[in-house]
Amino acid sequence: MQSNPITQLEQLILNSNAKAFLKEIAKWAFFLSIIGFIGIGFLVILAIFSSVIFSEIPQAKLVPFDLGFAMTILFLLFAILYFFPVYYLMQFSNKMKKALATKNDETLAESFQVLKSHYKFIGVFTIISMSLYVMLIVVSIISGSLL
Repeated sequence: MQSNPITQLEQLILNSNAKAFLKEIAKWAFFLSIIGFIGIGFLVILAIFSSVIFSEIPQAKLVPFDLGFAMTILFLLFAILYFFPVYYLMQFSNKMKKALATKNDETLAESFQVLKSHYKFIGVFTIISMSLYVMLIVVSIISGSLL
């Protein structure tokens, strides 16, 4: 009697090498998430002081709006955007460590669900960024040809 693929996947067993790899991946994910949170902290600090930094630049007086305030908003926006993938990575690390320690299949599945969310966020953000780059190139080419 043949079993269907779903039943075969449900019987997937992690050997000691796979568990060791997952444990190491969880450690690196934790390290990268800590570095990410530190980076977010630097972005917030930069946002706080950007109004002072950009008010001292002579070219900033040529801009018709408050460049310091605009940079504060921009840095805070980047910090908020960067928070989500870093948070997902931290959650993956914690859940994976817990799943390996307790040998709990549900926690293991939750850790992979959070990792999926991390990669989904990064993927959508990459698509949006690439689209904006393409639009910027097209606008640059069109405005350059008009001059």
